[in-house]
Amino acid sequence: MRIKTMVIILITVLLTVVLMQNTEPVKFTILFGTFYISKLMALASFAVVAFILGVLVGRPKKVKTLGGGFNDGDYDGNEPDTLSDEDRDYISHP
Repeated sequence: MRIKTMVIILITVLLTVVLMQNTEPVKFTILFGTFYISKLMALASFAVVAFILGVLVGRPKKVKTLGGGFNDGDYDGNEPDTLSDEDRDYISHP
C-alpha cells in the first residue's frame, strides 16, 4: 500500500473519531440569528468545505506557452527529404 493511501486512511479515521466524540449541540450566532446545531454537523460541514477548497487550490493549472509554436523558415513539413547534399555525403561515407 502506498504512503499516500495510508495517510488518507489515517486522516479519515482520525476525522471520524473526532466527529463522533463531538455530538452535543452548539449555539451559533450568525448576524442576527441564533442557531443550535450539533458539533458533528458543524465539524463535518467545515471538513467538506476544506476538502473542496483543497481540491480546487491543488488542481494543476493549464500551462501557457509564450511566443507560439516552432517557426523556422527553412523547414517545410510537406517535404520528406530535408537533408542537404553535404549532410547526405557525411552520413553515407563512414
